[in-house]
Amino acid sequence: MKIYKFLSLFFIAFSLFTLSSCQNSDDEDPQNSTTGNLQIKFENGFNNLGDIVLNQTVQTSAAGQKHNFSALKYVISNITLIDEGGNEFKYNENNPDKGAFIIDQADAVAGVVHIDLNNIPANNYKKVKFGLGISQKAYFLGQDGQAEFWTKAKQKGMSWSWAAGYVFVKLEGKYGTATADTEFMNHTGNMGNVTANNTPDLYREITLNLPVTARVTSQIKPSIHILADFNQFLSGSKTLSLTTENNMMMGSSQHLVDVTNNLAAMFKVDHVHND
Repeated sequence: MKIYKFLSLFFIAFSLFTLSSCQNSDDEDPQNSTTGNLQIKFENGFNNLGDIVLNQTVQTSAAGQKHNFSALKYVISNITLIDEGGNEFKYNENNPDKGAFIIDQADAVAGVVHIDLNNIPANNYKKVKFGLGISQKAYFLGQDGQAEFWTKAKQKGMSWSWAAGYVFVKLEGKYGTATADTEFMNHTGNMGNVTANNTPDLYREITLNLPVTARVTSQIKPSIHILADFNQFLSGSKTLSLTTENNMMMGSSQHLVDVTNNLAAMFKVDHVHND
């Protein structure tokens, strides 16, 4: 009888140990921590036709002004991927050194500027969200918290003095009625603490649906191709005209608030590759 009881207790203990081992094994399943990579491509164009050629491609606005760009740059940050269940993966949120990028048309190859995101959790993603500019929370990290990106921004001409902060969008070129022959410069961005300074916050968040699920795995690196329609600059939800009063503006004046609101609507996902 004692032997029987001992064997019974041994069997129960062995079963519990086996169950616990299986649970631990499941918890440590490598598939639960599998990561992959993802690429986002930005193609800047007019009316959803890509590949703006600096100093050459001319567009006519809704108000009849012809304009072209000699400089076209903007900052993308706080990229977030949203899966089929609505769960969000935030890529280096409010960490400009690792999560902010400068899209410069001068760097475009075949009309496209791309950024590569690494260590993305394997998942099926249905939406992408990102910021146009740098959030106040990231800005308040100070120079020690974003020294690498600050250096890049300075080299790219996307910053003012440290107290002033970042240029979010830099558009320069020429405009006119018959021909584009008058120079303009519109630089949008926040200058310091917008609350303390009582100035508009020009940081904008954009959320885009993906026409096809981006399937990140250890073997598949999706590519999300985004078109940025710069016809929105002057011909967006608010029709704008360049004049001698606003053609040389920097900061967050009402004209640049209007420009920002127009440009926040310029993005759309053209297609997704799962290769």
